[in-house]
Amino acid sequence: MKNTYLLSYLPIISILLFSLSFAIYGEMQMLSLFGNLGIYQGMLEFFSETGIKLALLIVLLLLFFMVFAALKLISDTILELSLLFFSKDSKALNSVRKGSVIYVIGGACSLFSVQFIIGLGSIFIATNVVALIYFVNKLSPSLNLSRLVGLVFFPIFVWTALISIVTYAGLKLYNSVIASIPI
Repeated sequence: MKNTYLLSYLPIISILLFSLSFAIYGEMQMLSLFGNLGIYQGMLEFFSETGIKLALLIVLLLLFFMVFAALKLISDTILELSLLFFSKDSKALNSVRKGSVIYVIGGACSLFSVQFIIGLGSIFIATNVVALIYFVNKLSPSLNLSRLVGLVFFPIFVWTALISIVTYAGLKLYNSVIASIPI
């Protein structure tokens, strides 16, 4: 008998894989920065090299895990909203959940590109594009063209709006901090 809960572990595994990839890259960059600033030698007086690397890896892994978990929560909410608005098929969500295998494969591939941020970003974006194509392909037989267009463009519109709002708020905050610094 097929276990219906087997695929429920794949999202956490993919989040851990992507988090580990970005944490390893961040650790390498931070160690390089600490070495260039001369901080690393001072840190070695208090901690071992392995201890420093492990502590940085754990902290960065936790930070990236929180970011990717939040993105997954937002993504699931947007997906379910788009299905609510544009799909009448009540079993559509279960058929789309099998696409989490795509994210596990993308997370595993990202481990091979931990030295290059462009590679990590490309793999992450490509994984999302492949998952979107899978999502559309899985739901297209049960939808007419107008509902399919709405189902595709609703998440794109919401993500674009969210990214734009966060970018705008970040730039406003940055500009206000820079403007308040006495020169």
